[in-house]
Amino acid sequence: MVLVSAVRDYINRMLQDISGMKVLILDSQTVSIVSVVYSQSELLQKEVFLVELVDSISKSKESMSHLKAVYFLRPTPENIQHLRRQLANTRFGEYHLFFSNMLKDTQIHILADSDENEVVQQVQEFYADFIAVDPYHFTLNIPSNHIYMLPAVVDPSGLQHFSDRVVDGIAAVFLAMKRRPVIRYQRTSDIAKRIAQETAKLMYQQESGLFDFRRTEVSPLLLIVDRRDDPVTPLLNQWTYQAMVHELIGIQDNKVDLRSIGKFPKDQEEVVLSSEQDAFFKANMYENFGDIGMNIKRMVDEFQQVGKSNQNIQTIEDMAKFIDNYPEYRKMHGNVSKHVTLVTEMSKIVEERKLMLVSETEQELACNGGQVAAFEAVTNLLNNESVSDIDRLRLVMLYALRYEKESPVQLMQLFNKLASRSPKYKPGLVQFLLKQAGVDKRTGDLYGNRDLLNIARNMARGLKGVENVYIQHQPLLFQTMESIIKGRMRDVDYPFVGNHFQQGRPQDVVIFIVGGTTYEESRSVALQNASNSGIRFILGGSVVLNSKRFLKDLEEAQRIARSSTSVV
Repeated sequence: MVLVSAVRDYINRMLQDISGMKVLILDSQTVSIVSVVYSQSELLQKEVFLVELVDSISKSKESMSHLKAVYFLRPTPENIQHLRRQLANTRFGEYHLFFSNMLKDTQIHILADSDENEVVQQVQEFYADFIAVDPYHFTLNIPSNHIYMLPAVVDPSGLQHFSDRVVDGIAAVFLAMKRRPVIRYQRTSDIAKRIAQETAKLMYQQESGLFDFRRTEVSPLLLIVDRRDDPVTPLLNQWTYQAMVHELIGIQDNKVDLRSIGKFPKDQEEVVLSSEQDAFFKANMYENFGDIGMNIKRMVDEFQQVGKSNQNIQTIEDMAKFIDNYPEYRKMHGNVSKHVTLVTEMSKIVEERKLMLVSETEQELACNGGQVAAFEAVTNLLNNESVSDIDRLRLVMLYALRYEKESPVQLMQLFNKLASRSPKYKPGLVQFLLKQAGVDKRTGDLYGNRDLLNIARNMARGLKGVENVYIQHQPLLFQTMESIIKGRMRDVDYPFVGNHFQQGRPQDVVIFIVGGTTYEESRSVALQNASNSGIRFILGGSVVLNSKRFLKDLEEAQRIARSSTSVV
């Protein structure tokens, strides 16, 4: 069971058994769930001629009795109220209701009472309550993601809402897998512990019948960790294709909105980047930037062969011109032009922001010791006029996370320099990060300097040299997966919930990062799964982060923490 195919199966089952013309009615969350795994043309093949949002369809009055309504909604109180009103004033011939998670008995009663016209043909639970961005990577797109950084007393109902959504998402993943996991969590994180306990309560007490799949093999493992255990990964610039597009332009539900970076033809303002729908992207999503340029050149060359065109392409600019001069080629799914555009735009951003220079220092800060050289490199970049404000902030943060205990005096000098060079950043944001994710708060061996094995490994790596200086960083998640494979995860750092322990090595492991995942981590998971270790890893998180989103969450949490009297 891979996530994308699980969600596709649910949607197929929803649509194929209902013959005739259909309208598909979704909510703001299920729209994302469907759009990442199903294209518009595929919906048309299933005779879906209209896709509407449940809150906007309430406003319309015209009758469409020739259409059958297929609802796919999250079982929220708001959606139940929308349905109640819509069943009271029926507009469609038939109503088929599908929910992405467990319905409460009271909700079923409300729906039954509302169906006075007896138009509801079926009510079903199809557990696709997560956004399957890639086969081994899901997200929940939680809007108020910053709330995981705040103590529970600040906004109890907000935090409860956040926890409920995470528990729902995790429960749906395991219901889709038809498994019940053993649950572990990161000891130093209150929110990870809370979510682990609430998930266990749901799976082993409240809905134990639903989760009792009577399987004989070893239970899968659900591990819940906190983003703040590895604050470095979301702060780094990225140099592999998918991660880089998200870092420099932004990906939302596998779509890239290019309007934020310039003027583009109407059909290119939003492009789809999906490993399921784009063979070139699937082959290159984890490749580094240098190789992507070469591979795109090869793809363009192949197109030229098709057109027996023999223009000589030397540079990325030549590629862009070539594509523009061949409008008929743009019809070939716009695939070539899409990738040329993305790489051209990213090259411009890299040049403008001097990211090669910045990134080299970032990687040194993340991977290698040497405080004196690091201080000098960061100081030089802070003084460099070409370096942008956000890059200066990230460099100081990376330095602070690395050397908070070793060089407090130099750290103060960097704080002061940052304040004078980039005054738009509120003072104290770096200190707030240290308070949230400093060395005293973390469980894992983030810099490989706590554990003898890691120290030895880092020394060996230093002696061997690094193939590519820009992608030498390994997320902490990589070490976590290694220790699971080798059975070395310490119970004291990652306790089990309840009395359900692991009997033997799990074959499936779901790692959920409260606070969000990154595409660098999903790459790590995909490469690990390709290595055939005998364990299949799935990565999930509350959102998919890039450095901009991580900093935005940090600023928002800091703002609320300051205005709240209960947080010291």
